[in-house]
Amino acid sequence: MLVKLSLGIFLIFFSFIPSAFSQSVDLSSMVIGLDTLWVLVTAFLVFFMQAGFGMVEAGFIRAKNTCNILTKNFLDFCMASLGFFIFGYAIMFGSGNGFLGLKGWFLSGAESGAGVPLYAFWLFQAAFCGAAATIVAGGMAERMKFPAYLAYSFIISAFIYPIVGHWIWGGGWLSKLGFADFAGSTVVHAVGGFAALVGTIILKPRLGKYNPDGSTNVIAGHNIPLASLGVFILWFGWFGFNPGSTLSVGDGNLIARVAINTNLAAAAGGILAMLTVWKMFGKPDLSMAMNGALAGLVAITAPCAFVEPWAAIVIGAIGGILVILGVLLLDKFHIDDPVGAVPVHGLNGIWGTLAIGLFGQKSLGLANNGLFYGGNFTQLAIQALGVFSAIAFVLIAMGMVFKLIDLTIGLRVSREEELKGLDIGEHGMESYSGFQIFTNQ
Repeated sequence: MLVKLSLGIFLIFFSFIPSAFSQSVDLSSMVIGLDTLWVLVTAFLVFFMQAGFGMVEAGFIRAKNTCNILTKNFLDFCMASLGFFIFGYAIMFGSGNGFLGLKGWFLSGAESGAGVPLYAFWLFQAAFCGAAATIVAGGMAERMKFPAYLAYSFIISAFIYPIVGHWIWGGGWLSKLGFADFAGSTVVHAVGGFAALVGTIILKPRLGKYNPDGSTNVIAGHNIPLASLGVFILWFGWFGFNPGSTLSVGDGNLIARVAINTNLAAAAGGILAMLTVWKMFGKPDLSMAMNGALAGLVAITAPCAFVEPWAAIVIGAIGGILVILGVLLLDKFHIDDPVGAVPVHGLNGIWGTLAIGLFGQKSLGLANNGLFYGGNFTQLAIQALGVFSAIAFVLIAMGMVFKLIDLTIGLRVSREEELKGLDIGEHGMESYSGFQIFTNQ
């Protein structure tokens, strides 16, 4: 009798579940919830890349400037968050015209650019904005005034980066042409890389970098293990950067393709950079190999959704070679980039964007097949127009910004401060208290 009663209660209870489930849980809401969780988790990974940038840049510079570069990495994300909240999101994703958005200041009246809540989408995009801003810290390291850097990081985050972003991701003129940049080889990396280029040209080289006869002195980084940790963090964070740009889970196929392409390109870039520098200089330089992996990651960022894994290997490998050649080219023109920001992010931002026009496939979501898949030069021409238009805008706009900062706040520290180190001069503190790290170069 007790068994029958229990069975009856069991059947009655479960007979109500289907109707209760249909009333309380909407399947579409579950999908949005899952997509929101995915976007937020990947946004957290992209945010963690700030630590990676900080470790790489700190390791590749001298000990006397470590606190300064880490402070810049920390504060530029603070400035980027506020600038992107007040102005940047509205310019990038607000309704307006083909050049910039004009609605959504302080997120008031703003709309999400994807099928997730506005705040989740904003956080993901703000993390990207911070990544673009922090690239410049490495290129202008060891001689830029801290107040000048704060001013720069707010301006690029609030105005310069969002304008390029609007052109490509916000419904602007390039997106209407069919320009493709899945996760930001142009929007993030070329913008940051070429802002670093114009900045370091205006700032001029570090003391002792180049000799009167034109020869170059190596100014070695003080902590390669720290830089290695930074590269591993960045590689890890890139699994949020690229796969997260799907902005939804779907059936998982797109996420999986983007993830494997991201990893293969990084691996190929690291190996080819090591082999190239080994062949040229006789030693397998770890710092160059690490920059090669980062170059592969930058290069695959735009095409990661539109290419097959074999193409990702080729794209990453070429990126690894380009970063070595880029470093040598900068030294030839006496452009002092302490961490290789311009070759890694600038040159490979261009390469990754153009690679879509070569290896991209219409069957994978591209507007036109790339040249190597039976297409003509249409997509390649669109890619070239887009990336070089963005670069031209950044060079002109950031050139004006840096010149204005130089005339007002001042861009470069004094000779005495540069020799003593920016940790003491700018912050009144040491990164390695108790150790004698003063140098005369």
